[in-house]
Amino acid sequence: MDFSNPDKLALLSPFELKDALIQVASKSDRSMLNAGRGNPNFLATTPRHGFFQFGLFAMTEAERSYIYMDGVGGFPQRDGIEARFEIFAKAHQGVEGIRFIEAAVSYVRDQLGLSAGAFIYEMCEAILGCNYPVPDRMLRLSEKIVGQYIRREMIGNHPFVGNFDMYAVEGGTAAMTYIFNSLRENHILKAGDTIALGMPIFTPYIEIPHLNDYQLVELLIDAPPENNWQFTKKELDKLLDPKVKAFFLVNPSNPPSVKINDETLAYIAEIIKKRPDLIILTDDVYGTFADNFVSLFAICPYNTILVYSFSKYFGATGWRMGVVATHEQNILDDKIAALPEARRKELDQRYNSITTEPRTLKFIDRLVADSRTVALNHTAGVSTPVQAQMTLFSLYSLMDEPQNYKKSMKRIVLRRKEALYRALGLPLPADPDSVSYYHLLDLETLATQMYGAPFAKWMVKHLKPNQALFRLAEETGVILLPGRGFGTAHASARVSLANLNEYDYANIGTAIRKLALEFHAQFEKGAGGAKGVAGDKTGGKAAKVAKKSKK
Repeated sequence: MDFSNPDKLALLSPFELKDALIQVASKSDRSMLNAGRGNPNFLATTPRHGFFQFGLFAMTEAERSYIYMDGVGGFPQRDGIEARFEIFAKAHQGVEGIRFIEAAVSYVRDQLGLSAGAFIYEMCEAILGCNYPVPDRMLRLSEKIVGQYIRREMIGNHPFVGNFDMYAVEGGTAAMTYIFNSLRENHILKAGDTIALGMPIFTPYIEIPHLNDYQLVELLIDAPPENNWQFTKKELDKLLDPKVKAFFLVNPSNPPSVKINDETLAYIAEIIKKRPDLIILTDDVYGTFADNFVSLFAICPYNTILVYSFSKYFGATGWRMGVVATHEQNILDDKIAALPEARRKELDQRYNSITTEPRTLKFIDRLVADSRTVALNHTAGVSTPVQAQMTLFSLYSLMDEPQNYKKSMKRIVLRRKEALYRALGLPLPADPDSVSYYHLLDLETLATQMYGAPFAKWMVKHLKPNQALFRLAEETGVILLPGRGFGTAHASARVSLANLNEYDYANIGTAIRKLALEFHAQFEKGAGGAKGVAGDKTGGKAAKVAKKSKK
């Protein structure tokens, strides 16, 4: 791509543009404030302490075997493991994490009705990583425990009949990769099919359907800021078109961070009644930052594939952990069963190396096999230490009945948003459905609030693509991402409220206000014109930096 023309910077994805912005921002001695990525700078400590203490106990179990050999251990022994765990815990009272794992074992036994000894054994073997994941889809007790967490956080008190299956995956991005691949391999989606995208949305999700692997046609379902980032009925009615095979969305949305409200959920449910063949794929990674969150998986379980990642809520992006969930009775299995006989025979051939009855293989188990190109199905599954930590994260949340951790997470991001708006000198937007993990700063709205509508229209008209973002990066060290890269219709900037400290967001607000003041001074002097706001100070430099970044 040719970057010599700064207008072409608009063609860069937000994450490629971020690298160019970082190069601009890092050219001075000033500190850089990178609010571009969503990696949180907070994390859950208690379940991590528990993981390491459980790991120490697991080591004592391993060392009981082959103790006569230096540096060699064996598998934990199931017999008597619960008693040995109690002895270990009593011997380490007062050590951080011990009380948590004692409580976890008690909760598993007394509240979930599972065998404490079986749980301890599964956790020890998982943490040691001494065996293949068995079952490969997810460890048995881990699936039940994580399932209880998903049920509480994604379904809550909403009526829900039946059970669901889960596949532990390497984060939400792996989940999406696997799902799209299996939908294609099982002839549920094929080239030329139309898939609806709930906009705005995480940029890679816009890009996936266009790939040569899938060649899907995109239909955009807009949730505009004028409607508080909720889908309008008019937009949702596009889903009534039988050409639309699937509806793909992020809830709460990225980047507006607004959950779908009850009215809109009910309207989508009405659409599903009219379109019972429609597949819904929902990424609900930010749902745990909301109170009383209800996923579309709860509303329309038969039609919905749920993807959830532990990365943001627990500060665990490096762990790469997430789950895919499907109801035990789901549209995917039924669509496969309804395929023409020739297609079904083709799929029989694909999966007959892993089962003698391939037609009984659930979609979610096909997902597991496809993720390892079927032939390597016997080595599928997320690493067992990852599953152990995922299970402890889930137990930590389940045992926290007052939801103190959730309150802390919500308070952190909300206070950062408040600091940003105090420095902007503007009132904090009120939206009960906002979860405030990200925030979209609509440039025209901000400019109107600061200096009036005539100035705002002038500024938006004369700003070159991403020019304000490069000015911010160059002059203040602030990194924000363009909202248009996520499918927003308005000139805007995404600020992550997760990865900097509170005072940093105050500095970001101050920097934005200072830039607006400069633009307004030029507006009053009648400057700008064809060269754009502030002339062409940053356009050429930004293009050169972007070109180097691309190389």
